[in-house]
Amino acid sequence: MGEKFVSIIVPCFNEERHIAECLDSILANNYPAGKAEILVVDGMSKDRTREIIQRYSIPNTQYSIRLLDNPKVITPAAMNIGIQAAKGDVIIKMDAHCVYAKDYISKCVRHLRESNADNVGGVLKAVPPKNTLMAKAIALSLSHVFGVGGSYFRTGADQPREVDTVAFGCYRREVFEKIGPYDERMEKTEDLELNYRLGKAGGRIMLFPDIKAVYYPSSDTLGSFFRHNFTDGIWATYPLKYGFKVSLRHLIPLIFVLTLPVSIWLYIPVSLFFSLKIAIVENNVALFLVLPFVFAARHIGYGLGSLVGLAKIIL
Repeated sequence: MGEKFVSIIVPCFNEERHIAECLDSILANNYPAGKAEILVVDGMSKDRTREIIQRYSIPNTQYSIRLLDNPKVITPAAMNIGIQAAKGDVIIKMDAHCVYAKDYISKCVRHLRESNADNVGGVLKAVPPKNTLMAKAIALSLSHVFGVGGSYFRTGADQPREVDTVAFGCYRREVFEKIGPYDERMEKTEDLELNYRLGKAGGRIMLFPDIKAVYYPSSDTLGSFFRHNFTDGIWATYPLKYGFKVSLRHLIPLIFVLTLPVSIWLYIPVSLFFSLKIAIVENNVALFLVLPFVFAARHIGYGLGSLVGLAKIIL
């Protein structure tokens, strides 16, 4: 039996720093030539992203690449445009900030078939986009349980496990025929909302630790990291407006902020403990001085954003 045809959808906007490395890694995959297409759905980028993508749009012997326009800019709209244009039986969402292992596609397709799941994904290793102490600390915080809680696609897993969501995702095409497209009201939490609907419809979501990718965080300064988490926090509570369930781990920073006068006394020693532990493992004492502030930017930023998001829903 031949391999299924795969449609890879890459939403992007102003990704001139990463898009070439991302596409190179996809084209280097060992999935059979001619059995996949790459649909890069661009939100009308203002930098050199489109120019770079167009260089890849020439015919090649591996996978065809098409550039599609996304006038709405947001990721869920990009995914819906890509799905509508896709020819594949399998839909894989790939992030432009990532570099993918050579067997990423083949393992996604194999695990999707053998596990009888409806969506599978793997583990991301956060790598600093710049060679600075702060960028390294941010990347480490996004791979540590104290920074991201029980997000197995970030912290890793010892064995395959059923989860409530995965990074990006590899879906059977019929999933979208069954539960509908991405909800474009969810500008930043589109995967969580889609996977919530999938689970509610009886679908299975599986994480496989041998599916691997490297992820470059979009933030490399403390201020930008705080702002990024604040925005994520706003959108983390937004699904509640439409009656969708939100995982407890996404509400913990909100609970932390609401109880800050009490919780801060427990938070500080725990944060210092994990910061010291990471600094020892990394053999870099400077990380101990920086990581407590990075963790605080993560948790307080996300919690304050969630509070603002909740207020917008109520008011």
